[in-house]
Order: sequence, then C-alpha cells, then structure tokens
Amino acid sequence: MNDELLDVLIIGAGLSGIGMACHLVQECPNKSFAVLERRDAIGGTWDLFRYPGIRSDTDMFSFGYAFRPWYQPTVMGDGPTIRDYIADTAREFGVEKKIRFGMKIVAADWSSVEQQWTVKALHEASGETRSYRCRFLVPCTGYYNYDAGFQPDFPGQEQFKGLRIHPQHWPESLDYAGKKVVVIGSGATAVTLVPAMAKKAAHVTLLQRSPSYIVSVPGVDAISSMLARVLPDSIVYALARRRSIALQRGLYLACRRWPGAVRRLLLSQVRRRAGKGVDMKHFTPSYKPWDQRLCAVPDADLFEQLKSGKASVVTDRIASFTETGIRLASGAQLDAEIIISATGLNIQMLGGMALSVDGVAKNLRDHLTYKGVLVQGVPNIGVIFGYSNAPWTLKADLAAAYLCRLFKHMEANGQCVAMPVGSEGSEVDGSILGSLSSGYVQRGDAILPRQGSKYPWHVSHHYGRDTDVLLNQPIDDEWLRFEPSA
Repeated sequence: MNDELLDVLIIGAGLSGIGMACHLVQECPNKSFAVLERRDAIGGTWDLFRYPGIRSDTDMFSFGYAFRPWYQPTVMGDGPTIRDYIADTAREFGVEKKIRFGMKIVAADWSSVEQQWTVKALHEASGETRSYRCRFLVPCTGYYNYDAGFQPDFPGQEQFKGLRIHPQHWPESLDYAGKKVVVIGSGATAVTLVPAMAKKAAHVTLLQRSPSYIVSVPGVDAISSMLARVLPDSIVYALARRRSIALQRGLYLACRRWPGAVRRLLLSQVRRRAGKGVDMKHFTPSYKPWDQRLCAVPDADLFEQLKSGKASVVTDRIASFTETGIRLASGAQLDAEIIISATGLNIQMLGGMALSVDGVAKNLRDHLTYKGVLVQGVPNIGVIFGYSNAPWTLKADLAAAYLCRLFKHMEANGQCVAMPVGSEGSEVDGSILGSLSSGYVQRGDAILPRQGSKYPWHVSHHYGRDTDVLLNQPIDDEWLRFEPSA
C-alpha cells in the first residue's frame, strides 16, 4: 500500500492525461498528484500505433493543447511528431517526474467513510500489485482496448499463407518493399496506410465493404506560412486555431442541416482530385456526411497514388481467404503477400479496470455523464473524454480546466466530495457517441457511458457551448451535491 494520500490520481499518460496533469500544475499548484501509465513511455495512442504514415486526422492547430501552441505550419502532424510533442509538453511542465510507468490499473473502489479512492494496480514487469489512495480519480484512458484491435473472423482465414496483421500491432521489422498488399477497411487508418505503403510496395489494394467520405486538405497551412513573415508566432497560431475550429464546426453543422448539398460538394472534390477515370462507386457512401467521421488526406496523397497505378480501390465483400489472397463475393481474386485488417477498434472504458463504490460494482453503461465530465451517482471521479466531431483535445482541455475549477471551488468551501445526482426529466438518449454510426461505436454501445436528453446530462459535442458550460457557468448548481470533509 502506498501510504501517500494524493489529491488527484490521473490514469493514463497519453494526450488527455498529460494535458490534465499540465492543467493541475498551472491552475492548482498546491494539489498533489501522480499519473499511472501502463506503458513504459509517454504518448498513449501515439506511442502504441506505429504503422506507416500514421498521423492526426484533424489539423494540429486545434488538435494541440490550448496552453502549448503548435507552431509548425504542417496541418496534419505525423505520429512521431505528435508523440514528441506530448513528451516535450510533459517535460516542459514538470509532469514527467510524476508518472509511474508500467502500471496496469486493475480496480478502483471509493470509500464513503474515508472519502477517498483506493486504486489497485499491477506492475506488469515484476508481477507486484500496488495500491494508491487519492481524493479524486481522473481516468484519461480513451475508449478502446490497447491489447487487441477488432479482427473480424473471415471465412477461410487460416488458409492464407502470407502475413496478416492489424495496424494496432504493427511489426517493427516488417519489410513490405516489392510486396503485394491488401488493406481491408475504409476508415482513417486505411486511407492513411494505402498511400504510405504504396511508395515501397509493389501494389496496394484498398478493399472496402462500403466507402467513406474522403476530404483532401492542404499539407501545409499557406495562410499561416504567409502571416508568419510579418506577425509573431503566437498571433499566427491563435488565428490559425480560431480559424480551424470555426471551419470544423461550420462543416459539421452544414452536414447536419444540409446533408444533400454537402454530400454533392464532397463528392465533387473527389472527382476533381481522383481524375477523369475514377469510378465514383468507390467513393460514394450510402450514409449522410458525418454519420461517421470524415476521412482527411493531406494534399490528396491517396488520390495521387491511385492515379499513379501504385494503388487501387475495390468495393466488394469477402467470400473467403485463400492461400494466396482473398476471393471476393463477385468471384474476383485479390492476390496478396500481406493482408492488413484496418478493421477498427474494440471499445473499452477505464482501461478495463473494475469500478466500485463501497464495494458495490459500478458500470459506466448504467450512468449518465454530467456536463460530459463527471459521472452520475459516482463520487469524485472525472472522466476525460474528447469530441467525436472535432479534435479530441478541444474537449479534453475544457474538461481538465473544468475539473481544476471544481477543485478550487471545493477547497474554498471546505468540501471534500462532489457527486452529480437527480436526473429526473432527462431520459436516456443513447451513448456519449450516440450520433455516430461507425462500426466500433455500434459494437461498443453496451460499454459506453450514457447521455441524457437534457442539460446537464446531454453531451453536446459543441465547442462553443461547452466552453461556456465548463469555463464560465457556476460550479454550484441543483444537480451537483457536495459533502464536507468527514
């Protein structure tokens, strides 16, 4: 047992966890805290994923932390650059020394008598179980299982004599130069892998069951590059960030209000980028824009590789794997030496740890979220969960700032416990990702926390509205119950 009683215990040293820790350093310097991280390095998702071409799927001006500007003109940062950015941020704010690496969180139990959490963690290298105590628990673990990505059970897959891998577990020594590669999938990972691998592979085929919306964005922000000649970096960054947030929000609202018009616009830019010979059946989704996340590609790199003949797209269903590739429902055969299943994630909350209050198990699936941060009926826990329709970090930053406001409010008023209660009149309205129809969201619906139909239980995914709710509105309200120290 660790005898130290921490004010705050953060779970996860990825983008959200490091951001939360930096907010504490800046806004609550008197609070003691630690960060428990299962891996042996900072970065979370950006340390785990190492596949070719990995990059952000949104612009870095708004994907980066609000408190540590992204000054590079590159719009979509690559994986190693983002990993370094997170690690450099941790060092700059003195957070790195607060991290306990190699700790797999097993369980967390709240004691109403002691008004504290006891967190049990397994130090995987030694097999030793360790306990930590804290007044407030902040899981920053994302929403997917780090141990295994989603691998569909394809017919005849055991027949395939080549190499089959999932991007979540990319072999460091994989040599695909001169090889025939098939990438199964149509999401952000697939459209990233294809152009990156096509530079070395003999040929890369994108095999999709159904298309996604693909948007080409500039690789470099020309406006910021021009302004940087005459303005300080801080002003250039602030303008770029504000512009990016406005454009993203405007596109999302346009997709919801005028889906037909936006659909025509998105498909027209595909025709222009892909060239005259494009078969639009490969790029025409059956769903409305933003029912699933849009796939962004920098400088039309995917379309350029398709036009060069180094890559191709096939829209069909898999009948069976064969010894040398894949037989399609149409009867066609795709030869492959390497098959990559870019088929998505397995949803997992809280990094898989068991949550309980006074020994009674709690499942987030049975609880509403309060302002998208706290959990109904569970004391002193704040779950950092980003946006589904905008850069993750925008909401993570707001949530961390709100928690710091909450901590200062509680300290000023002699309060030790905060718990949202009383959701009468707000019906359950699906999961916190309920607006998305992506496969991984549908598969994980039984695990994700719920949202209500009304404020403050409804998750708006609206940056402007959340900024007001989390940064400006009073902490004290009719739904948040406080208790003094026992």
